[in-house]
Amino acid sequence: QRQLVESGGGSVQAGGSLRLSCKASTSTRDLWSMAWFRQALHKGLEKVAAITGSSAPYIADSVKGRFTISQDKEKNILYLQMDNLKADDTGMYYCAARTAVSTTYNSWGQGTQVTVSS
Repeated sequence: QRQLVESGGGSVQAGGSLRLSCKASTSTRDLWSMAWFRQALHKGLEKVAAITGSSAPYIADSVKGRFTISQDKEKNILYLQMDNLKADDTGMYYCAARTAVSTTYNSWGQGTQVTVSS
């Protein structure tokens, strides 16, 4: 079973930047979609960004213009570049993957914490 391991989280001040990485244990070439989700304390899971098939990347309105998703298929790594961070961006960030035959994201990482202080 494919494993996803996130890294790059940490504590920054508002206006700062972080780059999250998600390393897959196996090739990602068979995946239909890879995405970043986040969950703030006492709030639901929010889809932040995704790369799906040959479509343009999805970026949530709440982070548009500040976050960028990218992928290195040679290294099986998914990235999330986060710039101009705000306190509202604080939360646990999860990497997820979905194969073409699945209707949901069926591989998840353990998460990496992002804390933004104002």
